[in-house]
Amino acid sequence: MERKHIQIYGFVQGVGFRFGVERAARSRGVAGWVRNCPDGTVEAVFEGGVEVVDALVDFCRQGPRGADVERVDVVEESPEGLSGFQIR
Repeated sequence: MERKHIQIYGFVQGVGFRFGVERAARSRGVAGWVRNCPDGTVEAVFEGGVEVVDALVDFCRQGPRGADVERVDVVEESPEGLSGFQIR
C-alpha cells in the first residue's frame, strides 16, 4: 500500500481533468480525492497498491484530451487507509 500526494500544473482546469481522474481511480480501485485549486492547478491524493497508484500518476502526466500538463509534482506520504474516491 502506498500514498502519493500530487500537484498537476498546466492547462488542467475546465477540461474534465477531475472527472477523468475519478474514472481512472475507480476503475483501478484506488482510494483518495481530487480537487481544483485557486491557483489553477489540480491537487490529488491516491492510495492503493504500488502499481495502480503509479499508473494513476502516469495518467495525470498525460491528462484527458484537451489538457496540457506542464509538470506533476509527486510527494510520497504515509497511507491513511482511505476508502472510495471523491471529487472535492
